[in-house]
Amino acid sequence: MTEISLPPLPLTDWQATRDTLQTYAQLLGQIRRALSPAQKHWWHISLHTTAVGLTTTPIPAGDQIFELTLDLTRHQLGLATNRGETAVIPLGGQSAAAFCAETLSILHGWDIDPAIDQTKFADETEGAYSETAVSTFWHALFQIDAVLKEFKAGFRGETSPVQLWPHHFDLAVVWLTGRLVPGQDPDNPDYADEQMNFGFSAGDQSIPEPYFYATAYPTPAEFTSGALPEEAYWQAAGWTGAVLPYAVLVPDPHPRERLLRFFHAAHKAGSRLMK
Repeated sequence: MTEISLPPLPLTDWQATRDTLQTYAQLLGQIRRALSPAQKHWWHISLHTTAVGLTTTPIPAGDQIFELTLDLTRHQLGLATNRGETAVIPLGGQSAAAFCAETLSILHGWDIDPAIDQTKFADETEGAYSETAVSTFWHALFQIDAVLKEFKAGFRGETSPVQLWPHHFDLAVVWLTGRLVPGQDPDNPDYADEQMNFGFSAGDQSIPEPYFYATAYPTPAEFTSGALPEEAYWQAAGWTGAVLPYAVLVPDPHPRERLLRFFHAAHKAGSRLMK
């Protein structure tokens, strides 16, 4: 794989736009959840990367299928069906209520009516939307997606897709050890499967800057005693896991190699204890 180049992405520079974009992504996740067949670990509510942005992937709706794509290169929501209908909604910081209403109106015109909780998108406050900030985020995200897929390819066991979770707005992949967690209902995959999660967050309440992370479930007692690469650290406030600040990779001449070293080190720290 060719080397990557990550742009500066301080959350303080685009948090309002990030929040708006996350709201749009959450609507797509809710629509996908309403009509898609359920998958374990809620893999049916996430979004996936395309060449231009984030997609729901094709969703069944009666005798047709449709797809919604947050096009982050042309800054629009693209809607399409297998019957040839297409529509676009420009992204410009419209409120959650306006974005939801217009999206559902177009789908209704195609006889597609997902049963979602519209009260979650009732806010009529106009949001912020900087095309420059979104383009910068997208430039980082599609490269990180490629590195996560390269990392995922090294596992022989089961892994999740590399997917973006709208509720937290993080891009991640899960590695499943294949073992069940003692004391948990084996028919409840949300809690029964031993696993590790590796991903990227643009920043949140726990860490207000972009970062890469790795967590383990259930968290091994000595997880945080594992060795991590330079400038990575163990997070213990609020949640337990390994963290590598995104900012340290921006000036690095080989950020892909450094990021892979971090993920591999975190995996080693967890997998040696998950037996």
